Amino acid sequence: MTILVLGGTGKTGRRIADQLTARGLPVRIGSRSAVPAFSWEDRATWRPALDGVTAVYLSYYPDLALPGAYDDVKSFTELAVRAGVRRLVLLSGRGEPEAQASERTVAESGAEWTVVRCSWFMQNFSEGFLHGQVLDGVVALPGPDVAEPFVDVDDIADVAVAALTEDGHAGRLYELTGPRLLTFAQAAAELSEATGRQIAFVQMTPEEYRAAATEQGLPEEEATGLTEMFAGILDGRNAHLADGVREALGRPARDFTDYAAANAKAWTV
Repeated sequence: MTILVLGGTGKTGRRIADQLTARGLPVRIGSRSAVPAFSWEDRATWRPALDGVTAVYLSYYPDLALPGAYDDVKSFTELAVRAGVRRLVLLSGRGEPEAQASERTVAESGAEWTVVRCSWFMQNFSEGFLHGQVLDGVVALPGPDVAEPFVDVDDIADVAVAALTEDGHAGRLYELTGPRLLTFAQAAAELSEATGRQIAFVQMTPEEYRAAATEQGLPEEEATGLTEMFAGILDGRNAHLADGVREALGRPARDFTDYAAANAKAWTV
C-alpha cells in the first residue's frame, strides 16, 4: 500500500510525506536524491519509482503550464495505471489552461482521482523564490499588482493527505484559496507588519524580470518560461475566492495574517 509522493522534498510534498509517515503509512519519496531516484527529465526512473505503489501524489516540476509538462504527465499517468496505481491526486495550477489538459488526463485514467487546484502559495514568501526578495526588502515581479487568493501550503497538504487516504474524495476537484484577496503590495505590507521591517512591492517589465533572473544564475530557457508564465497569470484571472479547503476538510482556510505572524522568524535579517 505504498504511496509515492512526487516532489517529496518540496513545499507540498515534504509536508504530505511527513503526515503520511506520522500515520504509519509506507511512503516513497519521488526525487532525484531518493532510492530509487525519480526525475521528470529521465523517464527511465519512472517505472522503478512506481514499483509496488498504489497511490500517487502527482506534482510536476517546475510547473504544469510550461512546455512539455502535459506530455510528461500523460505518459507518467498511463504508466502508473499500468503499474497498478489505483489512486491519483494531482496538484494543478489555478488559472492555467495548460494545466487543465493534465487534469483531464488524470480524470480519464481509470484510477480514482482528485484534483487539487491552487495558485500562489503563501510559502513562496518564506520558503520559495520570493524569500530572498523579502529579506532584501523588495518583492519584484513582472506584471501589474493584481489581487491573488494566496493559499497556505499546510492547507494544500491537509487536503492532499485526505484525498490520498480517505474515501469520499474520488472524482472531486478542490479549488483551494485563502479566505481573502490580497495584492502583492498588500501582502508586502502584511509582511512588513509581521517583521517590523519595510518590505515593498515593485512592478517590473517582463524584460527586466527575465534579465534579472538570468543575472542571478537561472538558465535562459527557464527564465524565459517563468517570465512568460508570471506575465500571463498575473492578469487578474485568479482574483476570486473558492472554498475548496472547507469542502474537503470541513474547516476554513488559513489567513495570510496568521501565516505571516507564524513565519516572522523566516525573515529575520
